Amino acid sequence: MTGRIEAIHVAPEAGAPMEERDCVEAVSGRGLRGDRYFLERGTYSRSARDVSRELSLIEGETLDAVERDYGVAVGPDEHRRNLTTGGIGLNRLVGTRFRVGDATCEGVELCEPCSYLESLLEREGVREALVHRGGLRARIVEDGAIETGASIRILGDAADAARPRLDDA
Repeated sequence: MTGRIEAIHVAPEAGAPMEERDCVEAVSGRGLRGDRYFLERGTYSRSARDVSRELSLIEGETLDAVERDYGVAVGPDEHRRNLTTGGIGLNRLVGTRFRVGDATCEGVELCEPCSYLESLLEREGVREALVHRGGLRARIVEDGAIETGASIRILGDAADAARPRLDDA
């Protein structure tokens, strides 16, 4: 199972507009170079490093569904996640290692929407529309570059389990 990176965004500090990038450097134990959590300026930054804030991802298909099903439009520069993906289900990546471009990551937890996002966007219904499909928080296991269009690949046993077997057909 593979997916791709559709868009990359970082913000230099909490509440700042997300800025689109063609390429970012993922740094283990820190996050994406230039992002608020890398710089420890994010809304949820703490004195002790929270590895679940190193990288956040959301499915582009979810954004389409939220607009279709709830009438709430959320652009790739608005959802506050770093990476917008396509072609891969992110919820199943909790506890799984995967490769994004040249970086190796591990899914930590679902990125449930919060009231902060809804108030920042000033759009009612965003939180409700994104419950259980607000994306994935991940830690960066190995440094590497991530570019728009890069592939996302599940690594190890999880990749084997995701592949259809001939006897399942």
